[in-house]
Order: sequence, then C-alpha cells, then structure tokens
Amino acid sequence: MTRTIKDSQGRVLDYLRLSITDRCNLRCLYCMPGDGVEWRPHGDMLSFEEFLRLCRILGGLGIRKIKVTGGEPLVRRGCATLIAALKSLPGIEQVTLTTNGFLLEEELPRLAAAGLDGINISLDTLDEETFRRLTRRSGVDKVLRALRAALEAGIPVKVNCVPLRGINEKELPDLAALARDQPVAVRFIELMPLGRAVKLDPLTGGETAAALEGRFGKLTPWKGRLGNGPARYYVPSGFTGTLGFIDPVSQSFCGSCNRLRLTSQGRLKPCLAEDLDLDLRTPLRGGASDDDLAEAILNLAARKPGGHHFLTGGGTPGQPQEMFRIGG
Repeated sequence: MTRTIKDSQGRVLDYLRLSITDRCNLRCLYCMPGDGVEWRPHGDMLSFEEFLRLCRILGGLGIRKIKVTGGEPLVRRGCATLIAALKSLPGIEQVTLTTNGFLLEEELPRLAAAGLDGINISLDTLDEETFRRLTRRSGVDKVLRALRAALEAGIPVKVNCVPLRGINEKELPDLAALARDQPVAVRFIELMPLGRAVKLDPLTGGETAAALEGRFGKLTPWKGRLGNGPARYYVPSGFTGTLGFIDPVSQSFCGSCNRLRLTSQGRLKPCLAEDLDLDLRTPLRGGASDDDLAEAILNLAARKPGGHHFLTGGGTPGQPQEMFRIGG
C-alpha cells in the first residue's frame, strides 16, 4: 500500500527541499551576509550517507519529489553523485536542482549522467552592474552560458528572479524575454520577509505582471503544469517558453503547500515561515531505528501550520533563520 504524509490540515506532503550546504559562492543582498557565513565544522553537516538514509525513510512515507538546494549545492563536492543515489531510492520519482549557475556549466556532464530531471537557475538581472550590486560578484555571462548549455543537454530549465524595487525592477522585461525564443520558464518570486530580506523593498506579483504586460501585451494563462510548486504560468503572444509568478505574500498558497525542508545540519522544517523544526541529526547519529525516525517525522508533519503570518506579524516567537540556513 502506498503511504502518504498528511498534516493536520489534510494536505499531502510529497515534496522535499533538501539543503546539502549553507555555503555559497555569491553574496546576494536578500540572502547572504557580505563576508560569508560563519565557519562550521564539517561534522555539523549531514554526510551524503545520512542524507540518503533520511530520504529513503521519507520516500517510504510518501515523499516522491526532491529538490536539492543550498546555499549553493554545487559547491559541495560530489553533488552529482548524491543526485544519482537519490534517483535510485524506492519511491522517489523526480530529483531536481536549484543553483546560481556559477559552477553549472562544468558540472553539467555529471548531472546529466546522474539523471537530473530539471534545473532552477537563480538570476535576478541580465545587467552586469546590477548583478554585481545584487550578488557582490561578477559573472552574469557565465550564468547565461550555463543556461544555454543546460538546454542543449536536454535538461528542463527554469529561471527564478526576485523583483526588488529600486534595484532590478526596470530590468524585469529583459529577463522575461529569455523565454521568448527559448523553452524556459522565467518565474518571478515575491521576496519573503525573512532574515536580511526584511530590509529590502519587494515588488508584488501584481506589480511585476503589470510591468510585463506593458512590454509584451496580455499574459494568457497557460494550462499545463511545470514542476511541483505553486507557480501560475502565462504565455505572452509569440513566446516559446512561459512566464511564471510565485506570490507567497500577496497571494498566499499555504492551503496547497506540499513540502517539507531538510537543512544541511539535519533539521526538518514543516514551514519556511515558522520557527518550528525537528533535530534529526542527533537521533540519526545516536542509533535511532528507521521506525523511530519515521515516527518523529510524522509527528512533526502533523504540526505543520495552516499558513504563514507575513502580513499580520504573527507566528511563533523567534523569527525564522536566514534563507541560506534553511535552504533556498
């Protein structure tokens, strides 16, 4: 019999975002401190063998899709090997990757050989000066080469952009135009007020959509399905690819949330916006059985909140950690 993880709201949780490192080679304003993250002993992070054991247990409970994230997952050596192993786990139907694209081109042969099902590339601008302002690094051309190489390798690609007022808002139509002649999905994601992101001024999905309609005309709803998340997709006239909108703040989609998050240090989170998690590393290393770990996971899933409190200021005490700690 097929098992499922259900929370107290009756939502089926079948999607895991798996963060394999909190380190990154960029320093994006809304995510990372300018001088990088504090050094942590290697033993603080789960080993690949530990990730695989937990994912095997989660697969047995009903997780079917895994997104490998970071930090930047490709800075951790052997990422493609882990992906191949995840693909072989019973019950796991899809494994995808989110990346900033800096190391992607050279890793593509190994990722393709591992059977990677899709790539999300984070890219907030096509302008080098804006790119440097946002990431505190140079190299937008490097990311674009990786994007083209991924398409040539036959791997589905999505581009994720965070619209920010006064920073990249005037460049959003140029970024959207990547989908005009290429089979990519360019998605615009509302910035969530977590960590250092609270100091920035995000555009809502409605504001972004209006700016794109001003350039491309009517955004016709696309009736297909891409991926595992809540994005709403549209196709302007003459576009090969699609434009997507993910609006967690202005258009909350908590009622259909299907995900859990596992951090690089082995903490399982049922909700990105709440300071609620479960330490799996300690029992994992302390001799807990698979049944013990499965029971702990199910108990936490049952406590998944019904929704976030971004607009009301509510939620649990102790605002959640920085995104790079949780997993993007």
